[in-house]
Amino acid sequence: MLYNKGIGTLEETVLLKPDLTGDKPPGEKREKILTIAIDGPAGAGKSTISMIISKALNIIYLDTGAMYRAVALKMISKGIDLDDRAGVISALEFTDIQIKYDDDVQRLLLDGEDVTSWLRAPKISEAASKVAEIPEVRIKLVDIQRQIASENSLIMDGRDIGTYVLPDAPLKFFLTASLEERAERRWKETDTKDIDQDYDSIKRSIMERDYNDENRSFSPLKKSEDATLIDTTGKSIEEVSSIILEYIHRYLERRRGD
Repeated sequence: MLYNKGIGTLEETVLLKPDLTGDKPPGEKREKILTIAIDGPAGAGKSTISMIISKALNIIYLDTGAMYRAVALKMISKGIDLDDRAGVISALEFTDIQIKYDDDVQRLLLDGEDVTSWLRAPKISEAASKVAEIPEVRIKLVDIQRQIASENSLIMDGRDIGTYVLPDAPLKFFLTASLEERAERRWKETDTKDIDQDYDSIKRSIMERDYNDENRSFSPLKKSEDATLIDTTGKSIEEVSSIILEYIHRYLERRRGD
């Protein structure tokens, strides 16, 4: 059972939802915002767990990986070689990415078109890792992410949220799991979508993505020193979500006491 203690009273809802605080000064609203950063490698369970926590706390979930996949989709659809850095940067100048929420579900609009359903294909995920190595891409998307975080209580997941995007977030978690378990999770996800990719190829793809994410020169994947490490190997989504919600609940109790 998910841990949901202390979430639901009007006072706590106002604490988490700055848009419900009325006509208070901007500085006072900013103090009410709750920011949660979750990092980790592919297949660690970040997205699924972040969505569960966002619903439990009634806050926004921002899937930053979808934003990089959108850039990758744009380059592929335009026939731009992902190794052509100048070409990617040039196309990026004319790329519009917007985040919308439909019944609390994130939808991503690329140049005005909803491309959410296209973003989880393995080909797009692999390409996203390559475009994410380009500093100009990260800088543009991080600007969008930080703006959203400055105005909303949210949970944000990715590779460098706690270290680069939101270094001052009061709550940071780093999720990981064994390579074998992460590959199996991804295989099960793709299997249900009839995507022709076997376990071994998925495992190789994750290994390659891990290497790219950890070794890129600009803002690589790594655990923030003040992040809580959680190994999700052998743990259910519900177990991990409950662990994180317990940490969040303790933080909120301390903040209410200050």
